[in-house]
Amino acid sequence: MKILDGKLAAQAVKEKLKIAVEKLKAEGKKVPHLAAILIGDNGASATYVAAKVKACEETGFISTLLRYDSSITATQLLEKITELNKNSAIDGILVQLPLPAHIAEEEVIKAIDPAKDVDGFHPVNLGKMVQGQSGFIPATPYGIMLLLEHYQIETTGKNAVVIGRSNIVGRPMSILLSGNTPQGNCTVTLCHSRTKELETHCKQADIIVAALGKPEFLQANMIKKGAVVIDVGITRVNDNTKKSGFRLLGDVHFESVAPLCSWITPVPGGVGPMTIAALLKNTFQACQQRH
Repeated sequence: MKILDGKLAAQAVKEKLKIAVEKLKAEGKKVPHLAAILIGDNGASATYVAAKVKACEETGFISTLLRYDSSITATQLLEKITELNKNSAIDGILVQLPLPAHIAEEEVIKAIDPAKDVDGFHPVNLGKMVQGQSGFIPATPYGIMLLLEHYQIETTGKNAVVIGRSNIVGRPMSILLSGNTPQGNCTVTLCHSRTKELETHCKQADIIVAALGKPEFLQANMIKKGAVVIDVGITRVNDNTKKSGFRLLGDVHFESVAPLCSWITPVPGGVGPMTIAALLKNTFQACQQRH
């Protein structure tokens, strides 16, 4: 069993971006600028946004963090997004999810200019991805593809199972793995809560991407020896023995599954850092396209 270390792979991506940004600066060209919107006091969201801002600093990007109380109205938020869309200094916009219940996520995602949608959630970018056109790929699936590329995981002709059908991870992941690309060309099965004989599908998989948000769902009896397992899940579970008061669990029961795998991502330190690396690559691309 080998670890797909997201921290190492993400660092490699950031180092390349840092060199590219230094070149832009030396040539007097525009440096990528990411604007992040954080609403409310969700601890996990705040931690994740802070990591994105830090990653911007490490690579030489400019970042702007806009924090709002959870009482902000949908109209106020949409007005702020419109303002950022029109601001030529801003290359990428992300609104950290989840949002308060009174604000419709779909409406907010659609309000972001597709040319600045570095999270890759806008229907225009999702449509381009489906058609194999150049656009912004959703950051987490893109990060996973970058991770597979970094570790040179063979995917062509492999059977892949994606567990979870969200528009943010599951659906785009299934499209990317089945695409005619170096890290694609898989035969993909997309599984979900209504899938019958899920265990049978998983046992036939060479590659499993678990993205359903259920802690330790994937157990040792569900995979075959030598499988590559990508754990997208990350859930805070109360733990009084920890200084933080919680511990993080993935969708995979790591202790029992890992010994059977050829490669596996840890939680934390696997997919999370790669999501941020992909976000930075999208932001760099947005800056290049606009200038």
